Amino acid sequence: MAIRFAIESDKITADGVEVTGYPELAQKYGVSSVPKTVVGETVEFVGAAPESLLLKHVQQAAGGSTLVV
Repeated sequence: MAIRFAIESDKITADGVEVTGYPELAQKYGVSSVPKTVVGETVEFVGAAPESLLLKHVQQAAGGSTLVV
């Protein structure tokens, strides 16, 4: 979902990481199961987050901007 948001809006960036290849990132973000989504280094979701909830947190991370995706 986060990658789709990034594709549809130039105000959002997203990266997908295979944590078995980057154990230091898995440790940094406390990844013990996937998917795990981190928004602005402050909000984390484990498992599939509903689109509306993810969008709400992305907008808050953007300083309340209205993002159209």
